[in-house]
Formats: sequence, structure tokens, C-alpha cells
Amino acid sequence: MARIAGIDIPRKKRGEVALTYIFGVGQSTARNILTQAGVDPNLKVEEWTDEQITSVRQIISDHFKVEGALRSEVQMNIKRLMDIGSYRGIRHRIGLPLRGQKTKNNARTRKGKKKTVANKKKATK
Repeated sequence: MARIAGIDIPRKKRGEVALTYIFGVGQSTARNILTQAGVDPNLKVEEWTDEQITSVRQIISDHFKVEGALRSEVQMNIKRLMDIGSYRGIRHRIGLPLRGQKTKNNARTRKGKKKTVANKKKATK
């Protein structure tokens, strides 16, 4: 397996797809990395030479923030929003959607498993 940015990228996949296994590298970024490194995007990772792997690794480490550094930056941004008490920070804190979605019926991913609330009992005469 080729190890890039602390991640073992899959050998059987095309280079363009395999690089997307790295957190912070999407399809267009992977395509840009491979063109800068001079590697054919359709070439499978197992067919890469050592020089190609080294050049891809070098480009990623020099020009992109990926994996641990990117994850910590995202967490720091969320923490900053919560500390300053912005609307988005408050929504993060209470675990609700941030971007204007309705929460009456949906938003189960953010809100978690459904908590059933019992109805009021009717008073008997």
C-alpha cells in the first residue's frame, strides 16, 4: 500500500479516486495534485513508481492542509463559534442543524434518535 499523509491509500483503485481517501482531498484536488506531479490520473496506484509516489507525497505536504491539521482546524473553528456565542455556535452546542433547516419533522441526524413524549391524560368526570 502507498502511504500518503498517514493514510494507506488503496492500491487497486485509480490514482484520482485513491487520493480522495485522504481527509481534505476531493476529486478536483486529487486531479490537480496528479497533474502537478505528472502522474496519469487513470493509472492505478499499484502501477505508480517510487518517484511518482514521492512527488505526490511532497506536493500534498507542501501545498495542502490535510488529515490531522485540517481536522484540528475545523474543530477550532467550531469551538470559536461556540465561544463567541454566535447563532451557529449555539446551534452546534445544542446539537441542532445550523443552516436554516426545519426541525419539526426532520433533522434526525443532528437531533439523534427520536425521544417519544407521552400525551396528556384526559380528566375523567
